[in-house]
Amino acid sequence: MSSSTPKVGFVSLGCPKASSDAERILTQLRAEGYEISGSYEGSDLVVVNTCGFIDSAVEESLDAIGEALNRNGKVIVTGCLGAKAGVVQNAHPSVLAVTGPHALEEVMSAVHDNLPKPHDPYTDLVPPQGVRLTPRHYAYLKISEGCNHRCSFCIIPSMRGDLVSRPVGEVMNEAENLVNAGVSELLVISQDTSAYGVDVKYRSGFWNGRPLKTRMTELTKALGELGVWVRLHYVYPYPHVDEVIPLMAEGTILPYLDVPFQHASPRILKSMKRPASSENNLARIKAWREICPDITIRSTFITGFPGETEEDFAMLLDFLQEAELDRVGCFAYSAVEGAAANALPDQVPEEIKQERLARFMALQEAISAEKLRRKVGSIQTVLVDEVNGDEAIGRTSADAPEIDGVVYLADAEGLQPGDLVEVQITAADGHDLWAAPPSE
Repeated sequence: MSSSTPKVGFVSLGCPKASSDAERILTQLRAEGYEISGSYEGSDLVVVNTCGFIDSAVEESLDAIGEALNRNGKVIVTGCLGAKAGVVQNAHPSVLAVTGPHALEEVMSAVHDNLPKPHDPYTDLVPPQGVRLTPRHYAYLKISEGCNHRCSFCIIPSMRGDLVSRPVGEVMNEAENLVNAGVSELLVISQDTSAYGVDVKYRSGFWNGRPLKTRMTELTKALGELGVWVRLHYVYPYPHVDEVIPLMAEGTILPYLDVPFQHASPRILKSMKRPASSENNLARIKAWREICPDITIRSTFITGFPGETEEDFAMLLDFLQEAELDRVGCFAYSAVEGAAANALPDQVPEEIKQERLARFMALQEAISAEKLRRKVGSIQTVLVDEVNGDEAIGRTSADAPEIDGVVYLADAEGLQPGDLVEVQITAADGHDLWAAPPSE
């Protein structure tokens, strides 16, 4: 590209859904002939894609905007923090424009206003799979935007709106392009993957000339035909989720389910406005394991939610003990500006929140360590993520990138990122595994 080509810097913060938004913006920028710069100083302007879910994320985003302004001066802000009226403008009044999340057209309009697009761009500047922030061998596939739930601790619907499902043909075409470009793993994401198609009443779309329902079960079956790992995230435990478990048992998709249970006390779940009860969840987990014994279940929980008593917390620990989940994340409740839970009575003192979080994680670490210990000696298929000389780091089907554990591989000479390799597990701790080539 010539030195006169306009250059845009990009900073992306937040969750995989925010990264998916960033990839769409980057793809459009490249399609229009803009160059993506790797430095503030080498950019004509900078786009900052923000997160605004909890206070620490707001602070990180405002700091990132401030750094971009200090080092470049011309900044466009997008993402979840932009949906909070006045927050960005009050902290940084000199930004060029502010949009909310999932705002490709608005961001591009702001770029055009402040940095006119290049003359006569060529469409082959962008590969069919678009511009990606992930390594070449795996990619996030966002199937919908927004959420119809109104959980009392969450402000995502106020920032991203109600559920809007992407056309199923568009999703499948994107998935095919990614696989053709060398992706070995598709990570299906949304705010509520189980609800895919609810907003369009599961109407049929078309993929490769054949009708395909806009529904999670039919979508996952079709994705399973592409011959790569397919991993489901953000799956609410609705009854129809049971339909995808046989697909896992058959090997059509990975035997992995990311289900945000959040708590186990019926009273707290009701206060959270969550859509399932702990009793049903335990029964459903048991049924899932009967159909697919190798299933990995990951979840997230909150300790110290307003009104949580020691009895409620004990129910949560009992649930954890009985459910024996494979991977678990937990957060002490943090008040988020605009969340309904802020007005609930009986707020839990911070020291009790943290004490319960520590007890929760100690119990889960023991459970996870035991489950991983049982894998020692077994043969596992590992997807290679990194190669350093004759050692490599990879993941089994039980491990999503960046949030779960890894497998450290010895004798990895000749391997490349994206390779699938059979290994024998030789050791384990509370989070990770070690492996070597299978013994003869």
